[in-house]
Amino acid sequence: MPYSHIGVRDSIAQHSLAKALAALNEEFKLPDGFAPDILAEVDRVIAGHELPTPDLTALPFITIDPPTSQDLDQAMFLERSGDGYVVHYAIADVPAFVPAGGPLDAETRRRGQTIYTPGQRIPLHPLPLSEGAASLFANDPRSAYVWEIHLDAAGVQTTAKVRRATVQSIAKLGYEEAQRMYDAGSAPAAYAGTLALLAEIGTKRIELERARGGASLNVPAQEVEFVDGRYVLEFRPGLPIEDWNAQISLLTGMAAAQVMIEGKVGILRTMPAPDEEAIAAYRLQTVALGKPWGTDMAYGAYLRTLDTADPKHLALMHAATTLFRGASYTPFNGSVPEQVMQAAVAAPYAHTTAPLRRLVDRFVLSICASLCAGEEVPEWAIAALEELPEIMAESNQLANKVDRAAIDTVEAALLSHDVGGEFDAVVLAGPKKNGHNSRAAAARSSIQITTPAVTGYCEGDLEPGTVVRVRLAEVDIAKRTVRFVQAGQPVS
Repeated sequence: MPYSHIGVRDSIAQHSLAKALAALNEEFKLPDGFAPDILAEVDRVIAGHELPTPDLTALPFITIDPPTSQDLDQAMFLERSGDGYVVHYAIADVPAFVPAGGPLDAETRRRGQTIYTPGQRIPLHPLPLSEGAASLFANDPRSAYVWEIHLDAAGVQTTAKVRRATVQSIAKLGYEEAQRMYDAGSAPAAYAGTLALLAEIGTKRIELERARGGASLNVPAQEVEFVDGRYVLEFRPGLPIEDWNAQISLLTGMAAAQVMIEGKVGILRTMPAPDEEAIAAYRLQTVALGKPWGTDMAYGAYLRTLDTADPKHLALMHAATTLFRGASYTPFNGSVPEQVMQAAVAAPYAHTTAPLRRLVDRFVLSICASLCAGEEVPEWAIAALEELPEIMAESNQLANKVDRAAIDTVEAALLSHDVGGEFDAVVLAGPKKNGHNSRAAAARSSIQITTPAVTGYCEGDLEPGTVVRVRLAEVDIAKRTVRFVQAGQPVS
């Protein structure tokens, strides 16, 4: 999928768009700021915060994130150990800044996670914490939970532990910047080794993912950004370094799950394997689109053979979302639950690497550190286990709705002056009705336009994986609607 990036063109459309986006906060009842007692508590906690021991500031940690990010959850330092590796992965010490039972604790449980809208974010924690005292900024000593994960020569985990410590990142890198440095061999000596080992370890972990039957769904991201005073929408294909970076996070989540399973207390991110009906239906689609999925290949390995620059492959990548359903959180205390697997990871897995932006990670970190130290798990963490699944389910649902509404709004604004215009589009999926494929004349097919970066629906029965010419029939920014018809067809 080629990179596509386009902005809203005139001030009238920009005004309509800004108004529609601002209305999202009220429509979805998003919180506005933090109450004075919460901010006062944050100020007190930050003022009284003491850095923990041991002091690991001599280790040259770096962060790799989207370039505008200020809530930096993770920092890494990678090194060789004999013919294997050691992954040092520092995670922001959010538990130290959120007193159990206090007003901030209650508010974070109400929010669940950070919600992102174009040009703003509704943070899980107040900015003095999430983009200040707890964020792993470069050149500032920070309290962190530091995972130390040993790998053998093949990248297989041999041991893992986590403890609180003081760290200091030496560089804040964006994904594209880090990729350029790695490709050109131009990274400063202080962290060139970490970038080189990130590629080496990440590649080996991808191979291990294939071997165990795991799957990564690398659909090009459709993202809304606010750049130079205007909203833009883009399809951004993932860089190799993002894939490698994601493997370090997956490794840490798997290590956390293992620690909690051995300790018989915690909360896992679980997902059932795809059912036979879904697999059979997807296999038929792969045959129809000329890229058969053989029975001797795991679905994760198959997905990595797809090239999203190919329209048929792109349609298959989108169709594969039917195999990634049913994710939930599974708490346990005293005995290990029957279902511990996350099918897409193909291993037990837990969320532990994003505590600034996701509530559940704070509890996982505290539980894992206590278990690794041979200490009692804090009662406040155990007491929250049963309520966390519902909190996270509701906040995930809200985040997805807000994200989709924001993208739909920006898409409408982008196309507001193109009614009657024609575009080339890839058909992602045929028409559906009541959850099943339908050949009804009024049905709509899902399509994707490359430029501008728009996904939407076109009236009619279109063949997935084909490139078709469509005409924009109607746009309404306030209602977030965009309607296409096939070129040459009358507008109803």
